Amino acid sequence: MAKATARHILVDSEEICIELKKEIEEGADFAKVAKENSSCPSGASGGDLGEFGPGMMVPEFDAVVFSAPLNTVQGPVKTQFGYHLLDVTSRED
Repeated sequence: MAKATARHILVDSEEICIELKKEIEEGADFAKVAKENSSCPSGASGGDLGEFGPGMMVPEFDAVVFSAPLNTVQGPVKTQFGYHLLDVTSRED
């Protein structure tokens, strides 16, 4: 069965999400940005979501996590919770 590990940053607006993505692309540390900005409890651990399989996260997450290149920030990804930046750190198909 497929499985992946990822980290994310959850914010309320697409605009903030885009700004944070730009900061990370310009060299800011993903984990530090997550700790300072994410509204998800995982922000305290740098946005780490641990290991999970298909169907364990919302469909919008699965679509990105199980197809995006590794270690490349993806987003904004809109879900019912808000706007996310996703970084897939490992994946086994």
